[in-house]
Amino acid sequence: MVSTPALVASGRQYLPTPATDCPSPNQFLLPLTAKLNSQDHLEVGGCDVVDLVAQFGSPLYVLDEETLRMACRQYRQAFQRYYPGESLVIYASKAWNCTAVCAIVASEGLGIDVVSGGELYTALQAGLNPETLYLHGNNKSLNELEFAIDQGCTIVVDNWFELETLSGLDTLSGLDTGMTSRPIRIMLRLTPGIECHTHDYIRTGSIDSKFGFDPQQIEKVYKFISQQPSLECVGLHAHIGSQIFELQPHHDLGAVMVQWFQKAAQYGLPVQQLDIGGGLGIRYTESDDPPSIDEWVKTVCLAIVEACESQGLPLPKLIAEPGRSLIGSACVTAYTMGSQKEVPGIRRYVTVDGGMSDNPRPITYQSTYRAIVANRMSAEISETVTIAGKHCESGDIVIKNAQLPKTQPGDILVVMGTGAYNYSMASNYNRLARPAAVLVHDGEASLILERETYHDLVRQDRLPARLSASGNQ
Repeated sequence: MVSTPALVASGRQYLPTPATDCPSPNQFLLPLTAKLNSQDHLEVGGCDVVDLVAQFGSPLYVLDEETLRMACRQYRQAFQRYYPGESLVIYASKAWNCTAVCAIVASEGLGIDVVSGGELYTALQAGLNPETLYLHGNNKSLNELEFAIDQGCTIVVDNWFELETLSGLDTLSGLDTGMTSRPIRIMLRLTPGIECHTHDYIRTGSIDSKFGFDPQQIEKVYKFISQQPSLECVGLHAHIGSQIFELQPHHDLGAVMVQWFQKAAQYGLPVQQLDIGGGLGIRYTESDDPPSIDEWVKTVCLAIVEACESQGLPLPKLIAEPGRSLIGSACVTAYTMGSQKEVPGIRRYVTVDGGMSDNPRPITYQSTYRAIVANRMSAEISETVTIAGKHCESGDIVIKNAQLPKTQPGDILVVMGTGAYNYSMASNYNRLARPAAVLVHDGEASLILERETYHDLVRQDRLPARLSASGNQ
């Protein structure tokens, strides 16, 4: 029996107990609709998670529509509350890009940030207006650039190679449209040189980053663009990182960007938009204490307003690109537990039917999560175990030193906060099929991603005739 006082509770301790009418989803471990039902099971979106696994199998991503919509509205409404100028919230869809998610955020009035032709195509398939789509990336292919230009998206230019490539594509701006050729709409990504406390791999605002133009070259960049009639520079972009709990770096970013904004006017550039990126973190463990969505938005808005007022500048259109803080806390992953192993005096392993192929963040970023046993929510926590995945990899550990009740094969384990970068980074390692995903709302579960099959795994394989069974005989 674990003797730590904090472990006298059970899975109930993780259930949301919002203190206000508008709780900030990023500050909760479970979706806002999570509750305990009469069978002592975890319920999300009015659906019993144990029943969902029985119906759809496991591993299973369970996405709560209400939590996602609440986060979208809080961002949009906070910008309306704190920023007197025009604003737009766009979803950083690399967190989780699929047609259903794109359609939900678009229905809440958000645009979408995409970083590949595939993400762009998915957003268009979901019915998004191309004018609300922004294409990012530090090495966009020519095909991706042409695709985005043809659709009428805004391209966030990352480097000189891309800028020079675009300057030679003026004839493509009216490609196959029958319309008069129009300038290519671009924004410039600049590296602000602002440090923040986060994982090195997701810190993007420092000068030593693969993303964005060096700000010391900004006048050279502005001069080049001013001489390109085929390019229309409508805005500036910067992003300092991800999973950030500090507010001061975002305040500092606003002041830096307004300086760039002011300088653009000296070159006659029609810069009217400032995109301050995203980066607000979420709660993965009890010790995490991220600011609320409202606090983050208030900080960035006041920073831009103060900087513009001090320079006597008109307010630009202000854009933000939240990803993780919109969707991370809206999803949980349900697993079925399997084998167990006791290493005397060292640790106890319990296993699940997924792992690094459906959640690569622990092995990639050493990310930490919390888990509960969904079919026995009130069971008293009694042991510390290491939750291992099923892959042939020693590092396939979902949670090290997890605090759980006594478990047994067949229990349903739920890992919280898996909406961001879980499905989007999922793989077929060991040829495991990627999981299904369901959207839950008011007691109804809708399949939004089908579970892959063995046939899906070999669908793109090609076997040369000389290697076929008949060819070897």
